[in-house]
Amino acid sequence: MISGLADGLTRGVEGAFASLSGAFFEPVIRLGVTGLARSGKTIFITGLVANLMNRGRMPQLSAATEGRISAAWLQPQPHDTVARFDFESYLASISGDDPRWPHSTRTVSELRLSFRVQPLGLFAGLAGPRTVHLDIVDYPGEWLMDLALMDKSYAEWSAATLERIAPRSHAADWLALARAEDAAARFDEGRAQTLAAAFTAYLQAARDAGFSDCTPGRFLMPGDLAGSPALTFAPLPPPATTPRGSLWREMERRYDAYKRQVVKPFFRDHFARVDRQVVLVDALGAIHAGPQAVEDLRRTMSEVLMAFRPGANDLLSSLIRGNRVEKILFAATKADHLHHSQHPRLTAIMEAMLRDARDRADFAGAKTAAMAISSVRATVEEEVERGGQMIPCVRGRLISTGRMATMYAGELPADPARLMAPAREGAERWLDADYQVMGFAPARQTLAPGDGPPHIRLDRAAEFLIGDRL
Repeated sequence: MISGLADGLTRGVEGAFASLSGAFFEPVIRLGVTGLARSGKTIFITGLVANLMNRGRMPQLSAATEGRISAAWLQPQPHDTVARFDFESYLASISGDDPRWPHSTRTVSELRLSFRVQPLGLFAGLAGPRTVHLDIVDYPGEWLMDLALMDKSYAEWSAATLERIAPRSHAADWLALARAEDAAARFDEGRAQTLAAAFTAYLQAARDAGFSDCTPGRFLMPGDLAGSPALTFAPLPPPATTPRGSLWREMERRYDAYKRQVVKPFFRDHFARVDRQVVLVDALGAIHAGPQAVEDLRRTMSEVLMAFRPGANDLLSSLIRGNRVEKILFAATKADHLHHSQHPRLTAIMEAMLRDARDRADFAGAKTAAMAISSVRATVEEEVERGGQMIPCVRGRLISTGRMATMYAGELPADPARLMAPAREGAERWLDADYQVMGFAPARQTLAPGDGPPHIRLDRAAEFLIGDRL
């Protein structure tokens, strides 16, 4: 309890200082970028920064359209112990002669982009241009889900996990192993390692199958924790008794250590300090994977939202409880895999999928938005005649072969309930539709001076997230 109060007081003092510094010196916006596997966090940051530095494709960003941003430049991030987001390498990867997507996020990184801005208001002419800093914090999506563990005991997590994965065919081997285990038996290290390895194999299979609830996240990205007791546990059915020295007791102890030594420091040092947040979601990938993946994604985002500490920032609230997220953008990525005529439907599905989570955030005072975006556009649109009808498609270069291909992903329903209802009911497949997704490589680009990479609605996303602070 004392440790928790101290952490809260520390964050409160830091939040209060940041508020004072922003009010009287150079304002700082801390933007957290997170999402689940393959949602495109690295590409989002790269495309956003490139287009904020070269704003020719940002007509919806009012400060750019009004000519109030006179300069934007990168400089060292303020935290010396956090890796720098390698923007230059990522941009070169997608814009070279043989463009390719960069590797996914493996650790926490940060980037500071500074603006010289002419402010609005009564005394703007007297004050002159002002410097505003945007600190972008990127962290692996696999770590995002761990925040939902903070308020769960080992028994609660085990029961919920085993119940949730029971219908999944690729969980059958793990479930048989877990149910055959006597958790009241005396602890054996070799047995614990076998169970942890088998559970990790299940998590890998679940992620490959398009599921989002792959916790604990460090099991998939262990880093220097590989082989440690903090990553050597697994969910088990509860035994009738849990004597001292039993497998259950040791698994419970290690689960608590994982929360205390891995999850809590991440929350304290990075997650709890942001005041604007982007949640990137591969909604098309979940739809392609089937109803169970869609329901899994809906439940996952609803569970994790409250870790964002939503609400409005002010000096007193910052002093008491640290920063709270003021704005949250739920962005369905890879909108360039669909013809623009289907983008409103993708946005409506996104809103329906996250309705519970958004309502909870709105109730707490945070402003939220959902939209379909493409951080770096990889396709062009075209129409193909089939059976006397013109089918709206997209065309791009395939990652697998390098050849150009035309794709029609399937028609998304106008009513999101046609997806959400079978998802909630646990259906194994869509009854009256088939949704396909291809993997497109970045398109070769020839950019005019002052233009960033082509995108879809990245300017609208930036206006929502930081427009008021510019």
